[in-house]
Amino acid sequence: MKLYNIVFSPTGGTKKVADCLTGALEGDVTTVDLTDSKQDLNTVSLTKEDAAVISVPSYGGRVPAVAAERLGVVHGNGARAILVCVYGNRAYEDTLVELEDAAKQAGFQVIAAVAAIAEHSIARQFAAGRPDAQDIAQLSDFAKQIQHKLSEADASEPTIPGNSPYKKAGGVSMVPKATKECTNCGACAAACPVQAIDKENPKKVDEKACISCMRCIVVCPHGARKVNPVMLSAASLMLKKACSERKECELFL
Repeated sequence: MKLYNIVFSPTGGTKKVADCLTGALEGDVTTVDLTDSKQDLNTVSLTKEDAAVISVPSYGGRVPAVAAERLGVVHGNGARAILVCVYGNRAYEDTLVELEDAAKQAGFQVIAAVAAIAEHSIARQFAAGRPDAQDIAQLSDFAKQIQHKLSEADASEPTIPGNSPYKKAGGVSMVPKATKECTNCGACAAACPVQAIDKENPKKVDEKACISCMRCIVVCPHGARKVNPVMLSAASLMLKKACSERKECELFL
């Protein structure tokens, strides 16, 4: 059995969770990076004997549209799928049920789902340091239960929480901008999942294309990209009540 780690992770939190799970499952791991806009996903073709951990962050309770679109190019061919949504300790709402629909449309057979927590990608004080040791222990236990289901060839579908039709996508868009420390090195433009940053002049951003994933902030070697501090402060205040109480990882088998 080959094990595919199919992941969309602009700031790295989702990949940490995905790596935790795939590392504890049996099989040689092949990573498919949905974040990389240059990857030819049409060549990714699985078989019925394979399994895939498909991981995405929750953006306002939904799957990022670009992640769903790229997953749709992959050929599942009946491979078993473990779905993972990672959120910043607020709520994941319809993310998992939307991911289930996207995975099935791509030809996957869904056998398990996980909701996990990682540091919030915008207001990073929420869920700071997560996944932590407690999360990793939980994810390791989840992997044992998932492995048992895989080994038993149990193809039963889990009951996944969420609504259909999904909640309306949207929310306040926060577009990171270059500061005076920007050296035009182009690291952000090269890494942007939706190519919203001008390669010749990284100070120019296509605000309609930007998905507020914050990848450009994370990859900038000079710390020269920031979101509007007033908007960030307002967003943090809005999130404070929902994000303050620790949420735990969940498994659906």
